[in-house]
Amino acid sequence: MSSDDELLANYKRAYDNRVGFGQRPALLLIDFCQAYFEPGNPLHAGVEDALGAALRVRAAARAAGVPVVLTNVVYHPSGIDGGRFFEKALPLRNFVRGSAMGAWGPGLEPAADELVVSKQYPSAFFGTSLASTLTAAGIDSVILTGLTTSGCVRATCVDAMSHGFRTAVVAEACGDRHAAPHEANLFDMNAKYADVVSEAEVIAFLAGLGA
Repeated sequence: MSSDDELLANYKRAYDNRVGFGQRPALLLIDFCQAYFEPGNPLHAGVEDALGAALRVRAAARAAGVPVVLTNVVYHPSGIDGGRFFEKALPLRNFVRGSAMGAWGPGLEPAADELVVSKQYPSAFFGTSLASTLTAAGIDSVILTGLTTSGCVRATCVDAMSHGFRTAVVAEACGDRHAAPHEANLFDMNAKYADVVSEAEVIAFLAGLGA
């Protein structure tokens, strides 16, 4: 058995568990902003396929009456509300209020009944009212899509679990600038914090809710 096979076998023994979908989920579309789709931008990630998958999941969620939440990143022109994150990660300048790079990605526009949560840090829960909003609405679980897998998706996943929400991450509906961090973070989230599920699996689940 190779070292990689031994590692996978070890993880399977330790972490081979699924928590399943909740009964009252909400769908999150995390930071599908123009900068990630703009050729030549430092954040460009070639993640059109992830957005396409997220839009299909969103359509299934809306058909099932599942709440949809979109997040974006918005900073004061001085960056003061971004603190050490803004200081460290220079590409965050793309998300200063009014920047075209902070606009929604291609084909994505919030519907009137969809909640938009603007944040300054990686997690959609940190420094926002999202956890309270979901709890007040009786939501017991979240389905995550978005950008990037190794950044804001992972941070949101850990916080969702920490707030007590059953958490599912849709593999095809998340994206990153390189396959290695994308796959590594999906692997780790699935081991410890969430169920990583396929687009087909989550759409079938949502269709069942709407039946």
